Amino acid sequence: MFIHLNDVYFSYEKDKEDVLKNISLSIKEGEFISIVGPNGSGKSTLVRLINAIYIPRTGDVFVDGLNTRDSSCIWEIRRRVGMVFQNPDNQIVASVVENDVAFGLENLGLPSEEIRKRVDEVLSLVGLSQYKRSEPHYLSGGQKQKLAIAGILAMEPRGIIFDEPTSMLDPKGKKEVLDLIINLNRKGVTIVLITQDMEEVLLSNRIIALLKGEIKFDGSPEGLFSNFELLEKLSLAFTKTGELVHMLYSEGVPIPKNIIRRKEFIDFLCR
Repeated sequence: MFIHLNDVYFSYEKDKEDVLKNISLSIKEGEFISIVGPNGSGKSTLVRLINAIYIPRTGDVFVDGLNTRDSSCIWEIRRRVGMVFQNPDNQIVASVVENDVAFGLENLGLPSEEIRKRVDEVLSLVGLSQYKRSEPHYLSGGQKQKLAIAGILAMEPRGIIFDEPTSMLDPKGKKEVLDLIINLNRKGVTIVLITQDMEEVLLSNRIIALLKGEIKFDGSPEGLFSNFELLEKLSLAFTKTGELVHMLYSEGVPIPKNIIRRKEFIDFLCR
């Protein structure tokens, strides 16, 4: 397994209640996983454990076989699994776009020719080549988020964690970032996405739902959204299609509860 958590407990202060409890899960390389749950359920804490920002109180977190408890492995873990935060301004450190992408590579001590090659490649991949000599504050919100992603991609990670990356973006910027995430996953990059947007959840092939620091669901989108009682317990909204399905099902219409996507819903109605 690319990422593995074994019986993990975590608390922010000694002798305080654990904010994560009995967390055991494995993530295969190339998976696209969404992490959902109400505010305070432990989503951001969980991904920060994977990225070795936090260390578990008990239990172990392994990334590509490296234990986050081993302080000598922390930077290698973060190179293999990068992290993109909600506010891109918190990750932009340079006054010129291409210099920001090069920042991590320079810290690794790579040759200037290799840095130049990687910077040009990732800026082309995220669609920011024309802005490489611009100042980041002139970029839109979506472009800033793509710049933050480019800085991670330059490190050639095998996985990327996204902590609500579209929550501060307008619809255009949101679509651009989601399209980029989908494209990265198709290229084999492992994606772990925290989101409150249930339409975004449908992009993934597996969902992990947390409640009060514990895993309450680990399975497919169809499995979660067809469980109306669990959705209510987790305070999660339906997808737009799922809401219609729930209304019809509640009125006695014999519609399968596992219909969660618009095309499936239209096909059912046409039949």
